[in-house]
Amino acid sequence: MKMKLQKILSRFLKLHPKEIDLSLERINFLCKKLGNPQDKIKAISVVGTNGKNSTIQACYSILKEANVQCNVYTSPHIQRINERFVFNNKELEDDELASLFEEVEKINDNQPITFFEILTACYFYKAAQYPKNINLVESGLFFRFDATNILKKNLASIVTSISKDHLDWLPKNEQTIEKIVFEKTSSLLISNIIVAKQNSKSTMNCIKKTIYKNPSNKIFFNEDFSYTNGENDFFYYEDKLGGLKLSKPNVLGQFQLENVSTAIAALRILDLGINDNHIKNGILKINNIARLQKIESGKLKNLVKDNLFLISGDHNEDGARVLNEYLKSLDCRKHIIIGMMANKEHEKYISYFKDISSITTIDIPNQPNAISGKKLKEKFKNFPNVRYQESIEQAIKSIDLNQQDLLLITGSLYLCSEVLKLN
Repeated sequence: MKMKLQKILSRFLKLHPKEIDLSLERINFLCKKLGNPQDKIKAISVVGTNGKNSTIQACYSILKEANVQCNVYTSPHIQRINERFVFNNKELEDDELASLFEEVEKINDNQPITFFEILTACYFYKAAQYPKNINLVESGLFFRFDATNILKKNLASIVTSISKDHLDWLPKNEQTIEKIVFEKTSSLLISNIIVAKQNSKSTMNCIKKTIYKNPSNKIFFNEDFSYTNGENDFFYYEDKLGGLKLSKPNVLGQFQLENVSTAIAALRILDLGINDNHIKNGILKINNIARLQKIESGKLKNLVKDNLFLISGDHNEDGARVLNEYLKSLDCRKHIIIGMMANKEHEKYISYFKDISSITTIDIPNQPNAISGKKLKEKFKNFPNVRYQESIEQAIKSIDLNQQDLLLITGSLYLCSEVLKLN
């Protein structure tokens, strides 16, 4: 069955010469042939640069606690494509996924469409079979011409932290935060808009300006909801409905409190039958792969022995910033293994890392669009203790780990995917 899935996916990749081609024409055309399934679902759309997946996973965990049936669409997948297709709180099995793909492929009838667009059409087609479910839909690259932006209505739009990323898709003179905010927020639907904490006041103001004429009910971090750190593994969440004293969620990093709080704010303004206990219990069961994930066992973990072993797919400036806030809170020697895609701002990314004992650059296996580890090492030459190793295993073995040290593998979700496969 795996082989069958692989064959269908290879055919999908050949339907359009480009991996990404920002336009809504093709997806609209196919969805029309599918009976416009996107018009038959109840969705919460999630847009932004960082924290989208984490916010979705927090929402999903709370909704499951409240016995709400969900469909979830996220990208990219980390280990298998099935992760992108969750219906009725379960990932589709290989055979179900293959027959869904084949049905949509037949209806598409070899028309040009990008890989992401046809996957999105498949998701909407299946989601329409569950009209009562809540759909948590993550938007890709930029939202305005993103395949997920064909909904005519939704329950809410969540705007997570926005920063500079995927700049290669914008003309040189438009590679600005203003342009990115415009692409991600100018076409949000009229419903509820929940805006998470942003990395600067100017970004938040830019979002407010862009959505100023949108008559949605708007909820902003710090004005309408907020959180504060408490003692002893507690934090306090507050919005217009009152305050909650909550145990810290089961995900690492201060920035995850921002994502969790945004999820709570969104779910509390929607009439979905969510109570305080659902929130309290839900945030302790969040499943967040490759986002500051602790590896507890496995082949690679055996090489790291008793030391803390984390993977995190952060790959842009803002991701590096929040990751380093977490690293600074730890009192230990820190070693980093890093591989990145070629189109990222490598020097800016690494500039946030302070007090690092060693940096090892590697090639990302099976990724032709990755920068080579040797080139990455060259870019990081101003850092002391930078070296290159060919493979993930060699890199781990080459690091002199003392007791209580931390090993972090970061720079790309694709790299994290390879780590999980090897482990």
